[in-house]
Amino acid sequence: MPPGRPPAPATRADHCVIACAEAWRDNGEVLASPMGLIPSIGARLARRTFSPDLLLTNGEAFLIGPDGATEGWLPYRQHLTMVTGGKRHVMMGASQIDRFGNQNISCIGDWEQPARQLLGVRGAPVNTLNNPVSYWIPKHSSRVFVERVDMVSGVGYDRAAAAGPSASRYHRLPRVVTNLGVFDFETPDRSMRIASLHPGVTLEEVRAATGFDLAGTDSFPYTREPTAAELRLIREELDPRATRLREVPA
Repeated sequence: MPPGRPPAPATRADHCVIACAEAWRDNGEVLASPMGLIPSIGARLARRTFSPDLLLTNGEAFLIGPDGATEGWLPYRQHLTMVTGGKRHVMMGASQIDRFGNQNISCIGDWEQPARQLLGVRGAPVNTLNNPVSYWIPKHSSRVFVERVDMVSGVGYDRAAAAGPSASRYHRLPRVVTNLGVFDFETPDRSMRIASLHPGVTLEEVRAATGFDLAGTDSFPYTREPTAAELRLIREELDPRATRLREVPA
């Protein structure tokens, strides 16, 4: 960016990066496990700014510093210990998610003869019952935000409560970030509500793209603007090739 020239306005992708980064605010010394491009940029931004104690990995077995240099080794056994001990905050994806945060990444359609086979449940049950789990969904639509998921992979608030303290003790879903806004479960019945919409997004857009009624539609803020320093980090150091725009086009 030439000296003295104001930065170009934040894009929708920039707002998504900020929203993902905010998921790790005040988390302290935990392992951030972002799954996806924009969550990865967000986690690195959080560490470089307001959450310096975050631990990041190279996606495999090494802890890395802000510049990508190796800081330490994280063997699989230790990684599992962090998962079961709650010292990890994952941001996963979702092929389907419902009003209580039940997530599906396994199959679409009836279990006995699904219309589409997906990843399988993978680590979603263990993740959601043992450490905080947020979600990143780059294309908010009524095919993803459904009244009832076809199969439960990640456990939502209603099922965790029904299973009792052994399931609900460490269960927490801080936020769901999409290309339209940020959503959480801070309601009396733990149903999904609007936490913020990204600038330029209308309530009508969100309602049309969601297969159930959301709470918080009477009053909500907009996702905060990135600071000039954050924009510089995103655009010049963390994602200089603007790969985030492939996930969320301007």
